[in-house]
Amino acid sequence: MTAANWDKLGKHEQRDLATLFKADTQRVAKLTVEEAGLRFDLSKTHLDSDLLDDFAQLADGAGLAKAKEALFSGAVVNPTEGRAAEHTAERGNGNAEAVSSARRLQTRMRGLVEAIDAGALGEILHILHIGIGGSALGPKLLIDALGRDDARYDVKVVSNVDGSALAEAVKDMDPHKTIVAVASKTFTTTETLLNATSAMEWMREGGVADPYAQFVALTAYPDKAIEWGIDESRVLPFNEAVGGRYSLWCSIGFPVALGLGWAAYEELLEGAAAMDRHFRNAPPLVNAPTLAAFADLYYTQLKACQTRAIFAYDERLRLLPDYLQQLEMESNGKSVTADGEPLGRNSAPVTWGGVGTDAQHAVFQLLHQGTHLIPVEFLASKTPGHDFDPAHHETLLVNCFAQGAALMAGRQSDDGARNYAGNRPSATILLDDVTPSTVGALIAFYEHRTFVNAVLLGINPFDQFGVELGKEIAKSIGENGPSGFDASTTALIEAALGDV
Repeated sequence: MTAANWDKLGKHEQRDLATLFKADTQRVAKLTVEEAGLRFDLSKTHLDSDLLDDFAQLADGAGLAKAKEALFSGAVVNPTEGRAAEHTAERGNGNAEAVSSARRLQTRMRGLVEAIDAGALGEILHILHIGIGGSALGPKLLIDALGRDDARYDVKVVSNVDGSALAEAVKDMDPHKTIVAVASKTFTTTETLLNATSAMEWMREGGVADPYAQFVALTAYPDKAIEWGIDESRVLPFNEAVGGRYSLWCSIGFPVALGLGWAAYEELLEGAAAMDRHFRNAPPLVNAPTLAAFADLYYTQLKACQTRAIFAYDERLRLLPDYLQQLEMESNGKSVTADGEPLGRNSAPVTWGGVGTDAQHAVFQLLHQGTHLIPVEFLASKTPGHDFDPAHHETLLVNCFAQGAALMAGRQSDDGARNYAGNRPSATILLDDVTPSTVGALIAFYEHRTFVNAVLLGINPFDQFGVELGKEIAKSIGENGPSGFDASTTALIEAALGDV
């Protein structure tokens, strides 16, 4: 990636969206990709043929094609930790050894799912999944999106170390009929193990004679889980090269496989695999993750946009913005290149969002008339997730499409308070339905989009050292008390915790 390429991109004429549509009657077709039950419409972004050609050259100069092959072949793509990133192998797309290992571990997980279904652990009604970050966000999203009507067990996900979260989760659970899944890649995560210990105590207080018999561990370090007390037969390992925020495809997805059934879990994997194949094989200008990344980079690098908003016009996808916050900001919120040099330009934007139509009455004032230029992404499904009056779904979709049209067209008025500038970008992703297959494809799309952004910026999206410093300081406070800190931190510790 060279400065000259970015400079060339920066010299494009500034044109508004209405002009771009008038100039090319085939614009919608050129900027729409349909794949794996999803329709990606990027025609309301400022991409045009000239920009796309220059972005394609930029991607070629940045070695995107080689980077993709490195990702899928299991080469080291995480240089700071000397690791591959083998989440695609969990979906059957990777080097033969990694795919074989993933399938073997999935067979082990399937065996435990089937044993529980057959009553090997007694009557089970509830699953309490304990994790944090990538060990919780994926399962929570999938259970909420896909388990509303079809869940076979009552599944709750707890991540927050605040005891109120755990208390809320277990209040309607029978400890004798509950499985606790503890998800931690290293099995040393402080918050997760504290919650797991408290869940163990909850079971004991509820009269469970051997709580350990109802615990399952999901980890890349099985010896740590066994040392903690979980029987080896209920430890589900996964490959260390599967990063936390990419881990719902491995044993971290156990509560999904158990809660929704193995067939649904396989459908999820196949949907993601279909997107893998599309990303790997489709040329850049008809490649959904690549095109979306080009739009991201146009707004962050050339228009200096600091945020990107995602609005799910489907209640089933309400947790997707939370999931994407970690995926995008933990992956690409970096200030150095993969070589350790200063980045020298904007990295990931702040990802945020909400649920339509609620968001229209909360934040869309700023999107339409505020001083910030914020690219917006809309998600919707052709098929409703309910049996109520079809007017509900029709109204939902009409509002979704109207917001994109309004952001683009605006409305001129001599009354400044009623003037809409327009020319504000959006993209729309339309699902055929919210199913395991389409949700799998959707999440894989966002993973690959994040990867393309990283490659073109020259950064490593697979480490996350930025989350470590605060953890280290918290540990120091717990061990050493309020000493050695700034006056404000010391005063807060003493005021709230005394001597700790």
